[in-house]
Amino acid sequence: MHFDWCFCLFFYQQKIAASSSRCLLASAQLTSRARTGISRQNAVSDIEDTVTEPRRKTVVRAGTTVEQMVRAIADMIVTGAMVPGERLDEGSLATRFEVSRTPVREALRELGAMGLVSREPNRSATVTNVAETHLHAMFEAMAELEGICAKLAASRMTDTERQALADGHEASIQLVQSGRREDYAAYNTEFHNSLYRGTHNDHLVDLALQTRARLAPFRRAQFRLPGRLTDSHQEHDRIVAAILKADPDAAAEAARAHVAIVETASVVFAAPAARA
Repeated sequence: MHFDWCFCLFFYQQKIAASSSRCLLASAQLTSRARTGISRQNAVSDIEDTVTEPRRKTVVRAGTTVEQMVRAIADMIVTGAMVPGERLDEGSLATRFEVSRTPVREALRELGAMGLVSREPNRSATVTNVAETHLHAMFEAMAELEGICAKLAASRMTDTERQALADGHEASIQLVQSGRREDYAAYNTEFHNSLYRGTHNDHLVDLALQTRARLAPFRRAQFRLPGRLTDSHQEHDRIVAAILKADPDAAAEAARAHVAIVETASVVFAAPAARA
């Protein structure tokens, strides 16, 4: 009974935060229909078969936020539902997502920062899958930031924060065992946010969150690969153990190794042409 209570309490807030994103019908359909595989082609083949009307107006509900729009478009690019060279016209996107052009422009700017969209002056933005070199550069920076955060968290987390981290990690095994990818992805975000907050350094938290946001579509996509939920939980286990032991060096090493593995898992979703 105590375990179930802890589980519900830990996930209550993040499920509220995630609920609006799960209302993105196209993104949710992509996630639920995609089969796991060992290559980008295998991972998206089923999606391409099922998404027969990729330009339907009902992709998301009215009142879409910039964050929701970025997530929906980014997921479609990473999974191949939107292909390199495809034009992203502001007016068409505004109609499709039922918003004004202002949030569309902001979403396109964020997608450009992720390396998923390119834009020339006086021309529509176009889809351009992130190059492997650019993806590696972002993951390299992320690995160092995660390492620093884990190192400081091991030294600075309060007893309450450490216990919350341990409880959440223990509870997340249920998500792994039941194969609940979307829920585990939400938990995974909160797990890493806990490490950032544990540094008690607001500037470092901002840097980590900004870098992570640019990698978000690839970090979500990794959970479509076979065995990735189990592996991720085991990698988290090493980070948590080091933090509970207040071992900064071990925590930093475990965090950097975790991100390096995430990069290897995520790179299969980069376009073949971008990796050549």
